[in-house]
Amino acid sequence: MIRAFLEKVGLLRKSRSVSPRLGKHAPHIIPRAQHGISRQDISENALKVLNRLHQHGYDAYLVGGGVRDLLLGLRPKDFDVATNAKPEEVRRIFRNCRLIGRRFRLAHVYFGHDIIEVATFRGKTDPKPEELSHSEHGMILRDNVYGTLEEDAWRRDFTINALYYNIADFSVVDYTGGFSDLKAKRLCMIGDVAARYREDPVRMLRALRFACKTNFELPKELSRPIAKLKDLIGHVSSSRLFEEMMKLFHSGNAAMGYALLKKHDLFSHLFPATEECLHQEKYPTDALLQVVFRNTDLRIAQGKPVTPTFIIAALLWHPIRLKSDHDIANGMPVLPARMQAIETVIHRQMQRLSIPRRITQGAREIWLLQMRLHKRHGKHPSVLMTGSRFRAAYDFLELRAQAGEPVADLFQWWQQYIEGDDTQRLALQRAVSQDQENKKSRKRHRRKKAPDEKT
Repeated sequence: MIRAFLEKVGLLRKSRSVSPRLGKHAPHIIPRAQHGISRQDISENALKVLNRLHQHGYDAYLVGGGVRDLLLGLRPKDFDVATNAKPEEVRRIFRNCRLIGRRFRLAHVYFGHDIIEVATFRGKTDPKPEELSHSEHGMILRDNVYGTLEEDAWRRDFTINALYYNIADFSVVDYTGGFSDLKAKRLCMIGDVAARYREDPVRMLRALRFACKTNFELPKELSRPIAKLKDLIGHVSSSRLFEEMMKLFHSGNAAMGYALLKKHDLFSHLFPATEECLHQEKYPTDALLQVVFRNTDLRIAQGKPVTPTFIIAALLWHPIRLKSDHDIANGMPVLPARMQAIETVIHRQMQRLSIPRRITQGAREIWLLQMRLHKRHGKHPSVLMTGSRFRAAYDFLELRAQAGEPVADLFQWWQQYIEGDDTQRLALQRAVSQDQENKKSRKRHRRKKAPDEKT
């Protein structure tokens, strides 16, 4: 009664659960005049795919995150298409098409580096064993059951992702109530939440990502089952997990995503070595990650590029420090210790997330440059500045300083060096040389005094 009263007076947002009701209700059709999607905001290549499918007599809809983001006034990163054309029929229409996937058969239509993903409507009928397969944990392993637009809508995970933009009349088709959920800023799963998580554990991460992407509250109906089912994340392929993590951290609200991952104990499943460092007082790991994710969110808001390399470098930096500091304390030279730690940490992390080699290689360069930035005599500074990863390493050094690592003086020196002219740069290097000479002199003086002190 108390909950109902609070919902009625508007102090508590009403939640709802949605169960499939195939064939029981006609879809809600939102005509062009009543929604904000314009073809000017849809990619040219997506429109080419939609129009050509339509011209060949097939149904063609923009679907999923692209429709959701356009209705929210956001700029979609991807445009996915749903159609009643089978994958082989899509390939016959588009020469620039490849069929991919075993778990879900998809058509990819290529326009240079731009890929438009085309999926055939999926069905709810009882499939043949070879068409639908589940694991012992309830995960869908293979699913190539085709159906109608309505069946496809009820097969999707969240109501706000089950909206279809019809290229035939520019309307939005809604079977699940996603349009009203979008206006109410409400996240709602289609079907039983626990069962949908078991079918695909990545949906737990998607729930967090959509909360971040839309800035909607994550309701208890979606968050509560995660506590019991989070271990299922370990059964998901490492490549899918990496892809989902990068989407979360590039959602424009990575700081919120990081907080939600920790709150629901998913971060430890994905980044166990980093989780260990969160409990080490020696390293300001949490502070560094918060600084990095806030910086990532700011760059996205300003329309600046962001890179997974930088995020991976931040996530694994303190695990590398923890391992290398331990080896150095046991007598290993600094450079070999750091190199060995890098390889060990990457190898262990790859067992959870399959990070592409180009990203790990870029992160390696950023990590190793953190050591080289300490070398500021002779030609070292000018040579370092010509390197392709110098700017990323310099930016990383700045964020380390902001997080509380003892590198503020080093960052300030490099900031002055970059902004200075030749005379100022020479003065900065002389000051470093003088400081190093003073330290050596103090050490020699302490060694000479040591015998007298003992007597």
